[in-house]
Amino acid sequence: MPRLFIPPSLRPFCGGQEEVVVEGATVLEAVHSLEQQHPGVMERLCPEGTLRAGMSVTVDQNVTPRGLSQKVSPESEIHFLPAIGGG
Repeated sequence: MPRLFIPPSLRPFCGGQEEVVVEGATVLEAVHSLEQQHPGVMERLCPEGTLRAGMSVTVDQNVTPRGLSQKVSPESEIHFLPAIGGG
């Protein structure tokens, strides 16, 4: 099952855990699985069903423009990071 790494700001809402094994075939399904384990996390990570502004998601070390709809495999690692702007 995919492993979802918890951003430091959300760890207090997940019992201090740094990563959680989740179910799902997409990032959104993985977040729903996280929500089942730690109610209230989804609203902080994905308010209104979309990725919080200023956050990006990586799957298997690749930043994905597909965000929550990105497919994941049972071996995937999912990370949420602050988006970094360039110029």
